[in-house]
Amino acid sequence: MEERAIDNKTTFIAIIMMASVVILSNVLVQFYLGAFLTYGAFTYPIAFLINDVVNKLEGPRRARQVIFWGFVVGVICSLIGSQIEGEFGPLVTLRIAVGSGLAFLIAHFSDTYVFHFFRKLRWWIPPLVSSTIGSALDTLIFFSIAFSATFVFIEPQNDVVWANEASALLNFFPIDTPFWVSMAVADFMVKLVLASLFLIPFRRIVLSARQINV
Repeated sequence: MEERAIDNKTTFIAIIMMASVVILSNVLVQFYLGAFLTYGAFTYPIAFLINDVVNKLEGPRRARQVIFWGFVVGVICSLIGSQIEGEFGPLVTLRIAVGSGLAFLIAHFSDTYVFHFFRKLRWWIPPLVSSTIGSALDTLIFFSIAFSATFVFIEPQNDVVWANEASALLNFFPIDTPFWVSMAVADFMVKLVLASLFLIPFRRIVLSARQINV
């Protein structure tokens, strides 16, 4: 009974933290840092850290509960953002809402599955591999649905011509790609760096939680 209470408390804290990260990232994504990134790119990857910690301590079922409530909060943020008019229309378009929702669910459920698959290997392998795969899926799904010309049928009235204009990749590599591809590559690079750095807090949080529960 006591162990169940600890688990429920831990899951509740994780849900609050996940919701906070989702809300904060939805706010910070409105502010650009350079040509390709927003400040939200640096807060959103914390969601993968939260997911992996819960998965490690309490298993994939609890992690999926945290993901579900994070998704619910994300939907609420999208609904609110769709009602706020920015300089070029609603802050959250239908394509952005669909892309972010699908990306969140698929990426984090994949993260949970991959982490559980590798959980018996050395401590750093499950979080690093799962976060990398989850981040790749999240970036690919979101940016392609939100900005690629391929998915224009989702919201024909949404003008994404600017995102599909050809330019040098990251304004550096001599490869012409749609602008949104550079945004996606920059976003994924940040996620990769943070996935590696987050191994330190992951390890410390897990060890501390186990000492407390002994």
